[in-house]
Amino acid sequence: MNFIRHIPFLKAVFTYSITAFGGPQGHFGMMMKTFVDKRRDVTKEELMDYTSFCQMLPGASSTQTITLIGYKRGGAPLAIATLLIWILPACILMGAFSFLINYFGTINLKNNVFKFIPEMAIGFLLYAAVKSFKASVNNLITQIIMLLAMVATYFLFKTPWVFPVFIVLGGIVTNFSNKRIPDQERKKPIQIRWRNITLFVLIFIVAGYLSESARKQEWENRKAFNLFENFYRFGSIVFGGGDVLIPMMLDQYVARPTAEKFMGSKSNIIKINRDELLTGAGIVRAIPGPVFSIAAYTGGVALKDKGMGYQFLGCVIGTVAIFLPSALLVLFFFPVWQYLKKYVVVYRALEGINAVVVGFMWAATLFLLKDISITSFNISSLINILVLLTTFFILRFTKLPTPIIVVCCLLMGLLF
Repeated sequence: MNFIRHIPFLKAVFTYSITAFGGPQGHFGMMMKTFVDKRRDVTKEELMDYTSFCQMLPGASSTQTITLIGYKRGGAPLAIATLLIWILPACILMGAFSFLINYFGTINLKNNVFKFIPEMAIGFLLYAAVKSFKASVNNLITQIIMLLAMVATYFLFKTPWVFPVFIVLGGIVTNFSNKRIPDQERKKPIQIRWRNITLFVLIFIVAGYLSESARKQEWENRKAFNLFENFYRFGSIVFGGGDVLIPMMLDQYVARPTAEKFMGSKSNIIKINRDELLTGAGIVRAIPGPVFSIAAYTGGVALKDKGMGYQFLGCVIGTVAIFLPSALLVLFFFPVWQYLKKYVVVYRALEGINAVVVGFMWAATLFLLKDISITSFNISSLINILVLLTTFFILRFTKLPTPIIVVCCLLMGLLF
């Protein structure tokens, strides 16, 4: 593949990777502005399709979505390049923090420079919700589906099963419609390439076998094998993004090692101090890029007692193991999904699935607003509202580049 002609696209991905604050909710708004409105790499409908599809898979949804944009433009090679450019800045930063924490202890994250980033991220999310609403919610049944998904997700936001369950229900409901597939060129039956899913399953089995062997036989370097298995498993089963991943890590590395069966034993189990892990959870919210990049930080902290070389290895293991399942799954299932859309049952289901995703966006907007002071009727509250609404209106009615909005919000944090 000729990468030269894709350099402008890859530059846009890099710019996006170092300015995409706010977690997966905020990422979608910036994705909409950068790759739909400005560059036109994909249409609104295609981006909604990618997002809906990725919500049905475990793993890092915003990472899978940006990977699919690269896949659409240049196939698997460009998809992999897009993935690496998207994840590396955040993972390098988080890996570096795992070293810095040794010297500075747990970091106080109440730094004013990030003060208005949450409000900005909600502005991006509000923009994406409005644009997606116009594209995907256009009749009574999709309005009802969106409202039900919004209410349920708002009250069960940190419950991982709410996402896949409502996506399935939304797809079932709209299958009772009489919507017909528009006339289109007949697609040839695809030849399923089993390489990615075979590799996914093979790595899962081998990682589990080696991890268990290392534990039972007390291999000298067992922590590295255990770490890879842990993060590969997390990346394979997590629905709901970082809000689910972080509690799983707290259970695996903080609560589990203190269980009675491990107390006083000679088991060389991975243990992480609770404050160190929570510090990483705070840092990852304050930097741009995927929330799953916390795996680079956690991997480094997990192996820091074995020296700097092993600590660096832990950062690499965390990064590779957490993102590899997402990439393998999305690149295997997406071509199959595109082919299945020619069948009316899947075509009708998409209408409900997209409405559910829009409901998720509105629920996320309302849920995140709970943590923002906007009802105190003081100067701070007014400034928060102003930042949120200004971000939305700039995105909606101007062509101002999104990095400029991010820089302005960071500067405001220093000034106020």
